[in-house]
Amino acid sequence: MNKVTQGPQTSFYPLPVLVIGAMVDGKPNFMTAVYGGLANGKPPMLTVGIVRSRYTWGAIKVGASFSVNIPSAAQAQKVDFCGVESGSKTDKVARCGFKVFYGDLETAPMVEECPVNLECVATHIIDFDMHSLVVADIKQTHVSEDCLTDGALDPMKVDPLVFLTAPARKYVRIGGVVGDAFKIGKELP
Repeated sequence: MNKVTQGPQTSFYPLPVLVIGAMVDGKPNFMTAVYGGLANGKPPMLTVGIVRSRYTWGAIKVGASFSVNIPSAAQAQKVDFCGVESGSKTDKVARCGFKVFYGDLETAPMVEECPVNLECVATHIIDFDMHSLVVADIKQTHVSEDCLTDGALDPMKVDPLVFLTAPARKYVRIGGVVGDAFKIGKELP
């Protein structure tokens, strides 16, 4: 198979779509982010890249609480709105009709309609040219009951929204099962 060099790019698929919640000027605000992922298993930690010009950025600093909400594919329109509209101009909670709730941290607003909500505390911030990378401890996880199978989170029931970067610039959902992890590799002849 022939390969074509393309230079340094963010060709990393799929990117999880995340809705970041924070208290900004005393009100809950939500923004969309797609540069995020897990950072550590024990203790549970995640990362999220946030452009410093975003309205929500001012509320996130080391020690600050915020939420990471995992939306379902059915929420694509509202999630996209949270990425294209600034909370400095629009009350996104009212416009999207979000039902906001608070958990253990009491200062990390979460979107009830999102199947998974993570309460987080920022522990490190690394500044890059385009984004600041926030490393955070996951303090609590909230999961919608209808997304559980035998009491455990079932990602297929979450139907998470994922993002494909340019040239596609599309929201998609996860497809079907390919095989059993930690098993199919053992079947290699």
